[in-house]
Amino acid sequence: MNAFIDAHRDRFGVEPICRVLQHPPPTYYAARPRRPSARAIRDQQLKAEITRVFEDNYRCYGVGKMYHQLRKNGHEWRAAPCAG
Repeated sequence: MNAFIDAHRDRFGVEPICRVLQHPPPTYYAARPRRPSARAIRDQQLKAEITRVFEDNYRCYGVGKMYHQLRKNGHEWRAAPCAG
């Protein structure tokens, strides 16, 4: 279904095709591959660093020590803005 929509979207548009095929547009958009977000890329990099620090310290560091060690290594976190 998505291949058909992709093949004809330039000519007719996604929503009109979905309307005729009775296929919800959100389903089409949800199935499309997306590039990873900046946050996801940063999380992957940070995950590798956390694993390295954890292994270097004999797998003994808890959350508090990991946080302080990562800050000492130059990693900073900012609190997410509150919604509301």
